[in-house]
Amino acid sequence: MSLPMKMIALKVDVDTLRGTIEGVPRLLRLFAAREVRATFLFSLGPDHTGRALLRVLRPGFLKKVTRTSVARHYGLKTLLYGTLLPGPDIGRRAASVMRDCVAAGHEVGIHVYDHVKWQDQVARRDADWTRREMTRAWQAFEAVFGVAPRVHGAAGWQINPHALRLETELGLDYASDTRGRWPFYPLLEHGRRSTCPQLPTTLPTLDELIGREGLTEQNVAERVLAESRVARPHGHVYTLHAELEGMRLLPVMETLIERWRAEGRAMGALRDRYESLDLARLPTHRIESQSVPGRSGLLAVQGASQS
Repeated sequence: MSLPMKMIALKVDVDTLRGTIEGVPRLLRLFAAREVRATFLFSLGPDHTGRALLRVLRPGFLKKVTRTSVARHYGLKTLLYGTLLPGPDIGRRAASVMRDCVAAGHEVGIHVYDHVKWQDQVARRDADWTRREMTRAWQAFEAVFGVAPRVHGAAGWQINPHALRLETELGLDYASDTRGRWPFYPLLEHGRRSTCPQLPTTLPTLDELIGREGLTEQNVAERVLAESRVARPHGHVYTLHAELEGMRLLPVMETLIERWRAEGRAMGALRDRYESLDLARLPTHRIESQSVPGRSGLLAVQGASQS
């Protein structure tokens, strides 16, 4: 088996202020000790996590938050941001932590400007709304890092056709907005193909697994490891969260790194995966809205191949 097929690309979604200032430094220490590179994708605007609780009527959402003990992982204060407490500006409050990732040799990119707003609205919004939200994220990223972003990973795996077009227009190297099986170019409207390839998340996340099928914090790593042994032509992408693996579930992440290394797996950033690709040979696929076990609502998922 070639190295790309055995590689695990680590994508860290950072959703909240607490995840940025508490979870990210813990992950940086773990990755430094294990000599692992990762891609950190940041929420750069207001933390409105409390507004996510309005999803309580969405099918499967209440079951998910109960199963995964959201209050334990995010904290009461975070769950009040945007409702009883004003949402703090993450990019302004935590810029130094974000820059620490670059100093430590990791890749950084955009997750979103306002996480809850994007996740709950983007699927039904128009081109002007989408451009406005993405422009805010770009400007906030440049204010923190002093350079333009090169990678985008949509919050909650929620995307729309306008955002896919903008990723090409804004000059991104690649994106990781979707769930799927292997890298691909998205099919846009009118049969056109995006020039910004997708590196989809291929493995289930911890919050999708814990509390289902007898899986707990103590044994969930075994399921992720088993899924990662399913061969993919370009290896796997594992999405972790600063609020989970960077905090209460840090021991699970440590176990995964140790076990992957013992199995001979290379670990690295999404950029490492991207640079190993033969871009001219990537297939074109539709992006479809589909359910994913353990997660509420519909996600952007790699669909049928297009010739």
